[in-house]
Amino acid sequence: MSVLIIIVKTIIIYLLVALIFRIMGKREVGQLGTFDLVVFILIAELVAMALENKANFFFSLVPALVLVVLQMIISKISLKNTKFRRFIDGKPVVIIKKGIVNFKSMVEQRYTLDDLLLQLREKNVRSLDEVDYAILEINGKLSVFKKDDKDKKTYPLPIILDGEVEFDNLYSINKTKNWLLDILVEKKIKVDDVFYAFSKNGEL
Repeated sequence: MSVLIIIVKTIIIYLLVALIFRIMGKREVGQLGTFDLVVFILIAELVAMALENKANFFFSLVPALVLVVLQMIISKISLKNTKFRRFIDGKPVVIIKKGIVNFKSMVEQRYTLDDLLLQLREKNVRSLDEVDYAILEINGKLSVFKKDDKDKKTYPLPIILDGEVEFDNLYSINKTKNWLLDILVEKKIKVDDVFYAFSKNGEL
């Protein structure tokens, strides 16, 4: 294979990969979901194989393009369907609530105490008793709210996301479904029409 051919192939692959990442959206590596990460790894492998393929260079790029189209379709569905999005990306999980560690959630997420302590240290938290709330985000990062935070009493809990009620959060603030529906009726709003609603200081 001549040097010129290698250079041309490299340029084509560079432009193609740049276009692929542009199409798939602006997200940092740390914000990638599991599915996104798998797609990126597969694309990298397929592109490398295409570069090594002497006979059918353009044909060997087809699987990478198929993955991009598949990713775009899944992204579109995820935007419109909350349940599908949670199936693909999962959802944030409360690991520490009001200073109490939720070991059941940790087991379900296969998240060990060592993982928790490591991420707390990365947030400059010395001990568990300093934490009021800790939430394991869908990207694997831990969001920490300390007990001495000035705004700890106004921590906003999402009650409705994309037209679906977050019952765990609703019950955690000692409110019922009827309480929520009464407020929505008063405001003449349907649950399905709500993009985002949160609770702050006991109010919606």
